[in-house]
Amino acid sequence: MQEQKFGIKRSRETTKPAVMCPEIHFYKCDSCNSVIQIISDQTEAFTYCCDSRIKRLEPIDSGEINKTVAINYRIIGGYNDNAVEVSWQVFEKRETVEWVYIKTFTGGQLKYVTNPRKSSFIFALADEDAYVYCDEDPCLECTFRCKRGFEIFVYLKNSGLIKLPIERMQASW
Repeated sequence: MQEQKFGIKRSRETTKPAVMCPEIHFYKCDSCNSVIQIISDQTEAFTYCCDSRIKRLEPIDSGEINKTVAINYRIIGGYNDNAVEVSWQVFEKRETVEWVYIKTFTGGQLKYVTNPRKSSFIFALADEDAYVYCDEDPCLECTFRCKRGFEIFVYLKNSGLIKLPIERMQASW
């Protein structure tokens, strides 16, 4: 009998994690154009930059901007190599993707687009974030929706902050 291998990133959880990390909010300074992220359950944070209060960026639903940019995701890997691939296609030349953030069960990851020809990122998951119900690669997007609660945030240079929840379910199999 062959011994089962457990990867270092593999989730040891036997059930989907019930606790989510606090909400994340993004703020932008009108003076220096800095974008600041704050992880808090507080609805109002007193945040200052350049000696003035900065405003909270309200995310736009990804469906409202699909004529400018299409954002998509897929869950890849199985038990040992679980990841989320986020991809985008820009339709208007004036628009560019600046960064992509993925909120998970235990925290989040941020990646900056340094190569303008790049059109996807892979966010590797570990521990509780890597919990999966099955070992299908790619994910079948079944009724268990193992990554439900994850959120993708994409910041566009001209359009602002886009939010895409990871909750798609399709029984194509």
